Amino acid sequence: MNTSAMTAHRRPHWRKSSHSVGEGQCVEVAAAGGRVRLRESDDPGTVLTTVPAVLAAFVRSAKAGAFDT
Repeated sequence: MNTSAMTAHRRPHWRKSSHSVGEGQCVEVAAAGGRVRLRESDDPGTVLTTVPAVLAAFVRSAKAGAFDT
């Protein structure tokens, strides 16, 4: 079996927002295996992994101002 082809299928497909202007300050997101992965485009080696429900709760809280100072 072609192991490089298998490895390619396991890699997450990273996406940037269409609002990104390419200055290296973007959050990228990928979904694979029932998990959501987040990373900063200028530090792609650091990845935060969570489940969709937790990310959705975080986004709702952020939109509601829960993290505003």
